Order: sequence, then C-alpha cells, then structure tokens
Amino acid sequence: MNFEEAKKRRVAADAEGIAAQIVDAAILVHRELGPGLLESVYHTCLKYELESRNLSVRSEIEIPVRFKDVCLECGFRADLIVGNKILIELKAVEELLPIHKAQLITYLKLTRLDLGFLINFNVPLLKDGLHRFVHPNLLRSAP
Repeated sequence: MNFEEAKKRRVAADAEGIAAQIVDAAILVHRELGPGLLESVYHTCLKYELESRNLSVRSEIEIPVRFKDVCLECGFRADLIVGNKILIELKAVEELLPIHKAQLITYLKLTRLDLGFLINFNVPLLKDGLHRFVHPNLLRSAP
C-alpha cells in the first residue's frame, strides 16, 4: 500500500463517498461555467449542485479559535462544509499560493475535520485547480 492509499484508508468511508460527489459536482460546475468568474459565483453554483445531490451543505461557517480553553471569534469563515465531514475552500485566482494551502490546513485543524478541498476555478482544466488535503493528525499515523 502506498502513502496516498494509506491516507485514504484513514478517512471515514462515508466521507470518501461525499468527497467523490464534491469532485464530480465541482467538475460539472467548471465544465458549465469555465474559468474567469468571481469566486462568489462558483460558491453559489457548487452549493446548489451539492444540495441538488441531497448533501447537507453549510455555507460561510464561522470558525472560532480555541485559546486558553476559550473560544474566540476571529473572523475565520469556511466557504462550505459538506455532510459535517468535509471542508471546502474556494478560490478564483490566477495562481494558488502557499498561503491558500496553509489556510485550508489551519481550518482543518480548527474544525477538527479530517478532509478538505481547496478548489481554484480559475484554471483551464479543473484537475489542475483541485487539491485534496487530509487533516495533519491523520498523516502522522500513516505507515
């Protein structure tokens, strides 16, 4: 078993089914709209598509920071959380930067969700803008 297979085995099976639906829905949205629109357009369309597949989708979810056993509201917001299992951060930028990936990893840590997607719709082929992340704690236990 390779490292990628080991990561996937650590993510709950039901989350993998939702993940497949997210990827399929994102591809459909990108195929219909193409690159070049505002992030808010992709956000609205992806949310609609996921809900049309009977998935539970929460939008613009506030993410508190726990500091000294106190939850503090610091203005962090997750774009979408699907099935209470997967966090999605959407972008429509010329190029993803390391800070975008760091943002998603931080959001996974703060929400304690195991799986996240960073999706940049401003690419000719969505496969080049689709990035899957597994919570760092799951990676530490990989063989």
